[in-house]
Amino acid sequence: MLSQPENKYRPWPPLNLPDRTWPEKRITHAPRWLSTDLRDGNQALAEPMDSERKLQFWNLLLECGFKEIEVAFPSASQTDFAFVRQLIEEARIPDDVTIQVLTQARDELILRTFEALRGAKRATLHLYNATAPLFRRLVFGMEKQEIVALAVNATTLIRQQCERYPQTCWQYEYSPETFCFTEPEFALEICEAVADVWQPCAERPMIINLPATVEVNTPNVYADQIEHFCRHFSRRNEVCISVHPHNDRGTGVACAELAMMAGADRVEGCLFGNGERTGNVCLVTLAMNLYSQGISPGLSFHDMNKVVEVVESCNQLPVHPRHPWAGSLAYTAFSGSHQDAIKKGFDARKAGDRWEMPYLPVDPQDIGCSYEAVIRVNSQSGKSGSAWIIEQNHGLTLPRALQQDFSQHVQRETDSHGREMTLNALWQLFRTRYGLVPQPPLTLRDYRSESQQNGRLKLQATLTVNGEQKRIEGYGNGLLSAAAAGLAPLTAQPLVIKDYHEHTLGERSDSRSVAYIRCEFADGSSRWGVGIDSDVSRASLQALFNAAVAQD
Repeated sequence: MLSQPENKYRPWPPLNLPDRTWPEKRITHAPRWLSTDLRDGNQALAEPMDSERKLQFWNLLLECGFKEIEVAFPSASQTDFAFVRQLIEEARIPDDVTIQVLTQARDELILRTFEALRGAKRATLHLYNATAPLFRRLVFGMEKQEIVALAVNATTLIRQQCERYPQTCWQYEYSPETFCFTEPEFALEICEAVADVWQPCAERPMIINLPATVEVNTPNVYADQIEHFCRHFSRRNEVCISVHPHNDRGTGVACAELAMMAGADRVEGCLFGNGERTGNVCLVTLAMNLYSQGISPGLSFHDMNKVVEVVESCNQLPVHPRHPWAGSLAYTAFSGSHQDAIKKGFDARKAGDRWEMPYLPVDPQDIGCSYEAVIRVNSQSGKSGSAWIIEQNHGLTLPRALQQDFSQHVQRETDSHGREMTLNALWQLFRTRYGLVPQPPLTLRDYRSESQQNGRLKLQATLTVNGEQKRIEGYGNGLLSAAAAGLAPLTAQPLVIKDYHEHTLGERSDSRSVAYIRCEFADGSSRWGVGIDSDVSRASLQALFNAAVAQD
């Protein structure tokens, strides 16, 4: 990299629009959406989709609710031409869906495009030509007047062809490609000239698409360009203003959102931002951004995992694990402080409450994701993460002191291998540590208790101790204190019960109960035990026995 990049690169100048109004606007409704996955996205693939993958993607887009889909560049290849014909001839296009196709401003390509669309019920013909000074000078060697004439002549032919086939409901889209670095007045001039030919009205709908073909400035500059165009275009109320942001600077989503605030009606992009170079704007991100603000996006991603799966299969490209809203780690917290906040949020939430959850702007269940992935445990995790996983998957609401104790064991385990701890491994560690194994060292077989005349309680119990049956007897103020006294011959040192909690596992009357007990020993150490049983007394006794022999 250069130490003085200003010698090689120059900043693109902003637009002078001191009275801009878009910063005060809010997005209150979804735009019209157009997916260009099958066209712009497909041409960006190292191995473009075959017809089978294209059909799979097409069906996914319909399931997601797209009503406008750019399906091909039919004059560019026989594969694209054949795909358009397949959709039409096999009646795969719902009546409320409009297919869109792209063409350059050349007569033979336009005529070939109309051949592909023959018999379509609804179709958008999308014409583009580059308008920026760099392209006029270097790529085409043409003056402004020639660029305008190219677009006007092509539009004239397109209108003639549309009138030849009145059985199709036609829509026309014009894109001054490279709009974002075209002189604002020239962009207006060429779009006015094209609209004069098309004469947009209800019977002849028209879209003016203003692409950020290559991002060259910050999103606020793009918004200024959109607002300037909307203010000065003479037929603003007769056309739909569309935007097509790319992501070269990594701000494609911001460009689209600010453009909507500046007056854009429609957004073109791809699922998960596929496209040339760094991609088109991600329509999933835009839609979910709206959803998280309580605005219906008009698209459905209720099974996000399926959407990711199909797109990855068709594009043969992975969706990044950290991709907004859809990545496999998009809702996952490893950090202990994050996990603690999330757990407190779930603990406080009541059915029917508005969604207010630390670190989770939407409920993952809304898009078909389970809570299992929300918190995952590694060496960075704290007490709340492990406790939340145990509660969500096994229903055990651990007392805070037990959370702290268990987290120390988890920390030692994760530090020893440096890897994430799986749900199964976490549960096995918990069971082993606190006695929830098929045959704990002290296993309660049966017991009897009876009140004494002095108000104390007598307990007699049969235990299996390392495979041998033994009987214990003890006296105390209650069942557990009597059991603690009866354990004295079996433990190396006396113990005192310092902490006790219990709850049911479920809401039915026959639900099992879980008990948590912490015992303190003569040497100052303390240990926890957990017991689960359909009888709360048996659960409590087994928890005590598990604590008595737990190993540090």
